[in-house]
Parts: sequence; structure tokens; C-alpha cells
Amino acid sequence: MTERTVGIVGGGIVGLAVGRELTRRHESTRVVVFEKENRLGAHQTGHNSGVVHAGLYYEPGSLKAELCARGRSMLREYCSERGLPYVECGKLVVAVDGSELARFDALEANARRNGVPGLRRVAGSGITEIEPHAAGVAALHSPETAITDYAAVARALGEDIERAGGSVLLSTAVTGVRRRVGGVDVETADGIHSVDRLVVCAGLRADRVSRWADGADEPRIVPFRGEYMRLAPSVRELVRGMIYPVPDPRYPFLGVHFTRRVSGEVEVGPNAVLSPHREGYRRRDVSLEELRGMAGWPGFWRMARQHWRTGALELLGSLSVRAYMRTARRYVPEVGVTDVRRAGAGIRAQAVDRDGSLVDDFRINHEDGITTVRNAPSPAATSSLAIAEHVVDRVAAS
Repeated sequence: MTERTVGIVGGGIVGLAVGRELTRRHESTRVVVFEKENRLGAHQTGHNSGVVHAGLYYEPGSLKAELCARGRSMLREYCSERGLPYVECGKLVVAVDGSELARFDALEANARRNGVPGLRRVAGSGITEIEPHAAGVAALHSPETAITDYAAVARALGEDIERAGGSVLLSTAVTGVRRRVGGVDVETADGIHSVDRLVVCAGLRADRVSRWADGADEPRIVPFRGEYMRLAPSVRELVRGMIYPVPDPRYPFLGVHFTRRVSGEVEVGPNAVLSPHREGYRRRDVSLEELRGMAGWPGFWRMARQHWRTGALELLGSLSVRAYMRTARRYVPEVGVTDVRRAGAGIRAQAVDRDGSLVDDFRINHEDGITTVRNAPSPAATSSLAIAEHVVDRVAAS
């Protein structure tokens, strides 16, 4: 059987899951992963809170809802097989007062339509049975929401690819993509790599690399920095698992929440602050080139006009620990400003359409031997193995 080579741009969890699925399904396929950093999972994969989502939030019938449900069960099985951490510590989504109950009821109906396993509604008096230090008038308890170490999962997926005869090329940035008769040429600083098919899973740079591949101008990636606080060891036990707010359906962000990590640490966050750099994990990280790119995109200004008030509040929380914790303390009142320290940050690759709409669902395009994953926000890590099945189905059909 003739060997076929499939290139994967991006060594995050989605790209690696696609590579692994290709090697599992097609023994005659050789996979080559191009990763510009010197390690796998260096960006979104390695900077998230490690939550394995159960599917509460996603529009029923959407690709997110479908792939999250399947991906969660696949990820749990994979972690068990590979000896990776997977802890079902559970999640409470808390309505703190009566003004949130309409959104809360809609969220519950949504979650039940998505078949979230073990979901139950908890009255205010029952909240402390699950999270003794939480406060609110009602909550949804998702006992199978879990935590894992996605960077470790990414490394394991990379090992699977190499064990199957594939290649993971670190420190290999893709600088261009050109179609040719019968295949695709991938340009790097080390030279041109010829592949038969290409899958672009470039995360924070998904729009740029995808544009080289298919010429489409939207959606564009607008980066948002999510900043975390970390509870002091003396107060970690105030949170057993995860405590989340009722999300605002206008936004794809879930709001500041409490999350226990597999390390035993408890994080608060993230917020969502516009970032002037796609890889700007520190506030002082600024890219004039990227600022010019955002300023020249009509979708950015349309988005800004719609959401500037929320953006101003997020910025206030970024600048002031007191303001940041004012929101968080609504859910765990015993946590004070002196009980937290600034921790790390992550960058969310938020896709924005030309009309300013925040793209919420996964967006995956396929044309003439090239598949582009243009939008894969949370729960992409949870869904990664299922996204891989979905993508490989398309690659196989081409």
C-alpha cells in the first residue's frame, strides 16, 4: 500500500490528537507535526485550568455539545490507559441571588438536553453539603466534571505519534503553505516539506496559517489574556472541587471561578482581558505588529463597540486584586484579598467574524486536501480526541 504523508501544523492537544488518530486509523499514513516551540502544548494546552468539561454550557445540537460529550469519555479512557491524572472532583454552578435565576434555569434546561451525566439541581440550603464554604440561592452539581493535566496528555499523544513511526518536529515554525498538484508544500526555516494532506491546528495563529492555506480572511483571532490568582495553602481546603458562576450567554467566557488542580493547588480565575500580544502572558508583553493587525480589522472595532463596558470591568479586575476578588468572593465569602497571590496567565484564541460576532462553536473547514481548524476554544482540550475523529473523517474522505 502506498504511504501517504499528512502534515499537522501545531503541537497543541488538538493537533496531536489528530496526528494520533491518523496513525491509529491508517497504518500506511505517516504523520509529521510541525511545532514552532521547543516543547509540546506550550500555549493554550499548557496554560489552561485543566478542567474536563461535562457539557453544561453548549448549545444543544452544536458541534461543541456533540464533541464534548464524546471527547470527555474518550479522554477519561485515554488517561486511564496511559496512567495520567483524571480526578472527578465535580463542579457547582452557583446562582448567588434571585436576579440570576432566569439564566440559571435556562442553563439547567440546556445541560439536561445535552445529557450531562449525574446532573442535579441543589437548593441553597444544600450547597454547603457539597462545598461547605460556598454561598448562593441555587446550584447545579455536575459530579463527573473532572480535572487533568493537559500538558501531560499532549506529551503522551506526541509519544504515540512517534511510536507509530511519525515525526514531531519541535522548534520548526511554519512560514508558508503552498498547494501543488497532488499535495501541499509546507515552508519552514529548515526547508520545504512536501505532504499529501495538511491539517492546520495552529491555535493562537490559526487565522494566519489558515489564510496561507485557503485564502479565507475570516474569522480573525483576537487574543484575550486570562489571569489567575492562587489560594494560599492555608485556605485551599475552602474549595473541594470547582465553583463556577452562572455564565452570561452573550459571551463565550465562563467568568471567574474556583478550580482545584491535580497538584492540589486551587486557582481563582481566569478573567478575560484583551491582550496586545498573542503570546503575551505578562502585562508588559506588547506586539506593535499585532496591534496594527487588530486595528486594521473591522471585526475588532465592531466587537469593541458592542462589549466595551464589559471590557472595562475586566480591565479593572486585572489592575486591582481587590476588584478581582470582589467578584470571586460572591461565591466563597471567606476568601479575602490577603488569601490570594497572582499566579500565571493564559491566552485564549477568540475568533471574531467581520461583523464583530464572537465565534462560539468549533469552526473546521476542509477544501482540496487541506483542513483548517479555525476556531477551537474551550472545551477543545476536553473534546480533543473527538475533534480528531471528526477531522480524520474529513481527511480520509479527501
